[in-house]
Amino acid sequence: MADVYALAERMMGMGDADWRRHANPLSVWTRFSCLPLLVLAIWSRVWIGWWALPVFLLAALWTFFNPRAFAPPADFGSWAARATLGERVFLARDRYDVAAHHIRAAHVLTGLSGLGLLPLIYGLIVLNPWATLLGVIATVLPKVWFCDRMVWIHAEMTGTTPRTPLPEPLLPPERTPI
Repeated sequence: MADVYALAERMMGMGDADWRRHANPLSVWTRFSCLPLLVLAIWSRVWIGWWALPVFLLAALWTFFNPRAFAPPADFGSWAARATLGERVFLARDRYDVAAHHIRAAHVLTGLSGLGLLPLIYGLIVLNPWATLLGVIATVLPKVWFCDRMVWIHAEMTGTTPRTPLPEPLLPPERTPI
């Protein structure tokens, strides 16, 4: 499962400045529009034929640029900002002492999101709106739960409380090499 995270991280190619921008709650909340927009673009082939391809490319571009589209927040203490900070810690768990139960939960939630892709893909292929809707919901809900787990990781590892103002992004100390 770790390869899935590394692949996604490489595909997005985000540096420190990008992560700071993605911590903006507008970025986090509008990020949840990406999958429905991609689904709508694929479904639009029924209505607009090959014009669905540029619509799909626009949705894919939005998916790539969304984390970079907003200014860094003035306060990194929101749930959304902490979800982003926690995800940074989780993705670099080889450098941080992330508790095993958090890693297991993240793997399970990522797996559940992956399973949600099955009815989604089926629904998009056969144009079944109920399977498509089920797939979107079954993919997005575990992702929201995953984000909440990232907030928990961040709070636990930094000794802070969510919604407490953070003027700068706070990451826990890195593991000391043996």
